[in-house]
Amino acid sequence: MAPDRHQAIIDAIRDIPEGFVRTYGDVSPGAPRLSARLLATGQVPDGLPWWRVVRADGSLAVGEEQRQRLWAEGVPFKGNKVDLEIARIPHEP
Repeated sequence: MAPDRHQAIIDAIRDIPEGFVRTYGDVSPGAPRLSARLLATGQVPDGLPWWRVVRADGSLAVGEEQRQRLWAEGVPFKGNKVDLEIARIPHEP
């Protein structure tokens, strides 16, 4: 992965405010799997709010720890999924 692309994804995640989420595609437009792979490898800076990145349908990739962190920030859910109509911050054009 190119360092500049890697950094762009990290910057997009870092910019997600507390209480909101973005999808993998939002933080890596056109390449959502790239952002998912970056987060899965753990090659990200300490303190990066990885839990604020969810799947396109609002479901959680990481599970209970992610759910607990989002709940603690007040992110709204519809059933087992984040309510994207309320909580999603779209990518910057």
